[in-house]
Amino acid sequence: MAYVTYDEFDSPRSPSAVYWLIGLCVGVYFVQATLVGDANMARWFGYASGDVASGAMWTLGTYMFVHGGLMHLLLNMWTLWLFGPRVEAAWGASTFTWYYLWCGLGGWAFHAMFQQGGGLLVGASAAILGVAVAYASRWPDDEVLFFGVVPMKVRWLVVFMALINITMAVVDAGSLGGTAYAAHIGGMIAGWVYLRAPSAGSLGRFRNRIAPAPDYGDEPPRAVPKSSARPREREVDDIVAQSKAAVARARPQQPAPKPQSAPAAVVPEPATALDAVLDKIAAEGMDSLTLAERNLLDEWSRRLRGN
Repeated sequence: MAYVTYDEFDSPRSPSAVYWLIGLCVGVYFVQATLVGDANMARWFGYASGDVASGAMWTLGTYMFVHGGLMHLLLNMWTLWLFGPRVEAAWGASTFTWYYLWCGLGGWAFHAMFQQGGGLLVGASAAILGVAVAYASRWPDDEVLFFGVVPMKVRWLVVFMALINITMAVVDAGSLGGTAYAAHIGGMIAGWVYLRAPSAGSLGRFRNRIAPAPDYGDEPPRAVPKSSARPREREVDDIVAQSKAAVARARPQQPAPKPQSAPAAVVPEPATALDAVLDKIAAEGMDSLTLAERNLLDEWSRRLRGN
């Protein structure tokens, strides 16, 4: 149907949840094809009208991992691999898995409401179409080749799939068996509702806010006492106090001044100038220093290290 090209600096990390979901679906189909048969697997784990009333609640989740045939499985797994890894990389494996299951439950809900006599419901299509909605919501302008031929933006591909499913659901209304178009629509709507929920929006803004945060290395974090209202200012005060103490230790004893007949201009000692610079750092911060003051501070730093 289509392929997606990732940006050079936006390639997904290892999609662990996507791997597990694909592996689970393939494993279930292997057991289905070799041991129990399609009919038995669908009857035991597919959703049928009346399962909720009879207490077979597990079918609301297990139907997503059972498929009606090999082509059904291959098409769904390929679509999940097409859109899933990048969404998982953006959200994390846990959030992606819960979103996947949420969309699958949305597919069941719409099938139960609009295709009550529609036979057994099997397949991961509803959940995977919800993943496609999430992809189109975040990267709407990525281009795909529809059926390998027609270039199309992801947003329009998802809109096209939604329109096809709505049309076919109306045309097939009341029919037994066949494709569960209502479930497909339910999965897409469930995804849309999740992405528009206030919590999802807040999570997205939070992720965008922390994305450009710099890497501070592997140094373990240090606890900051709750009583420390302004730790940065206290850190500066400590640095200034330590510097003053070092200057006091390094400052030589000055001889007593000799009386002079006439007052002369007083030239400040370098240490006195350093005191003024340190006081300025304590009061206004490092950014307030002039170039000459920074040079003086560097000179005293070298002198103290030499001692």
